[in-house]
This record gives sequence, C-alpha cells and structure tokens, in this order.
Amino acid sequence: MWYGSVVSLQGNERPLRSYQLKSWRRKTRLAAAGGMGDGSRRDALRILAAMKIYTRTGDQGQTGLFGGTRVSKADPRVAAYGDVDELNACLGLVVAQGEFAGDVTDLLEQLQKDLFAIGARLANPGDNPDRRSTIDDGRSTTITPADVARLEDWIDRLEAELPPLRRFILPGGSRAGALLHFSRTVCRRAERAIVSLGMDHVDEHLVIYVNRLSDLLFVLARAVNHRSGQPETPW
Repeated sequence: MWYGSVVSLQGNERPLRSYQLKSWRRKTRLAAAGGMGDGSRRDALRILAAMKIYTRTGDQGQTGLFGGTRVSKADPRVAAYGDVDELNACLGLVVAQGEFAGDVTDLLEQLQKDLFAIGARLANPGDNPDRRSTIDDGRSTTITPADVARLEDWIDRLEAELPPLRRFILPGGSRAGALLHFSRTVCRRAERAIVSLGMDHVDEHLVIYVNRLSDLLFVLARAVNHRSGQPETPW
C-alpha cells in the first residue's frame, strides 16, 4: 500500500521503497539531461507515468516500511495500517452513495485525509511521536489534540439534531447509514490493532483520535439516516 514515496523527518528524506526513489531520480536526470525547460519536465513526468505499479518485491511475503525496514506482511504493524486503509476505503464507499448534503461529504473527505496520515504514521516504526513528521510534499502526518477536538465538535453538532438515544439500535437504515455503521466496526478493529502495538510505540493522540472516530461514525450513521427519513430499529 502507498502512504507516500518519501517521508521527511526533521529535514531528512527517508524513502518508503528506496529502489523506487533512486529509479525515479535516475530517470528524471536522464530526462532532464537536455536542459531544464518545460519539455524536459514533461519528459520526466511521462517517465513517471510509465513506471509500473507492480514491483515483484513483495512476492516473498514481505513489505517495506518507512526507513527501508523489510517486514512480513503479517507483521502487526502492517496489519494495523492495513485496517486503517480498509476503513478509508469504507468511507470512500459511503461517499460514493451520494445520499447526503455537502457538509457530510466535506467531513468524510477530511476524515479520509486524516486516515491517510495515520497510515503513514503507523508505517514509520522509527518515528518519535514527540517529533513532527511530514510526507514528501510537506503534509503533516502528526495527529494533534486539535484534530481530536475537531472530531468532538462534529459529534456535538450532529447529536444536536438527533432525538435522544434511549435504547440500543440495530445497524442499518439507508445504504450510506448502514455503511457508516459498518465503518464504525472497522474503526474499532483498527483501534484494537493499533493498541496491540503497545502504547509506548504509538502516538497517544493517534490512539485517542481513532477511539473518538468510532464515536463520530456512529453518530454520523444516525444523522445520515435521520436526514433521509429512515427510522431506527431498537434492539
């Protein structure tokens, strides 16, 4: 899976797959050998577009983490960011339903971006949680208390438009609502996988964020169903 070709930690580039980065640089230099004009840049971009998606380096059951470490694809850390990736894909399915207003679409897009950052963070076992980490274009992979507060604000706003919950409800409702309930269960699985890595090896705010995210997805499922007129089925 891809969480960016290079992670930059305090100014030092660290390739996710060093052979790909070296190949990219070599081919870019070759493409630019004729000069630094727009034509050379276009040549470099065409070379990038022609690079194959498969590399055969994982055929023996291993994958690469940030920093170049090779581990089994069954490694707990790989399983953790794999669950995060699955959750991200689930939210993509929710967005594809197109059953809701723009505020929910914007919310889900931000959540997907956050999950991508979390995946990148988890794929970097050597990263010190106390230091800021970014991917190659400068986007941060750090989860902060402000990110958690943003989730709590969304929960409070959505709950304000819902009837009080007095009984357990069955997952379901509209297609988008049912998928959000399902996404919540995937989020809980991702949380369990992350916690299993050991709290000393994971950013504290990242764990808090994922915990709060499952609450948000539950409330969001209720809100989407409520807005679409779908009744809740009590247990």
